[in-house]
Amino acid sequence: MTTHFYTASSLDGFIATPEHSLEWLFKQDFDFEGPMAYPEFVKGIGALFMGASTYEWLLSNQGEWGYEQPVWVFTHRDLPVPEGADIRFVQGSVTQAHAEAVLAAQGKDIWVVGGGDLAGQFADAELLEV
Repeated sequence: MTTHFYTASSLDGFIATPEHSLEWLFKQDFDFEGPMAYPEFVKGIGALFMGASTYEWLLSNQGEWGYEQPVWVFTHRDLPVPEGADIRFVQGSVTQAHAEAVLAAQGKDIWVVGGGDLAGQFADAELLEV
């Protein structure tokens, strides 16, 4: 089991625009057959983590919820949950939530989806595979 921070970034190292949009990403050409392509990557994922900004952006910009896996969202706010989605809102240390996700992932890998700050917390806790 591996915990990945798998994300796209601009050449200058940004994940989102100053307005917190990921729209730039979906305007790119993707090689879905290439190394580390999303379709193959996500097949091995059993649980996900994301920050509240990433979660809210996905809710506002996807037609329907795109994940079957359980998702832990780090937030201090009450946020909506898409029908049928397994969303778990958490606060505090990433270490405890990671232990829960390992069990839920049932041997599959874990993906830290978005939020540079959140990914940094996982890195500081030495939970990311390098």
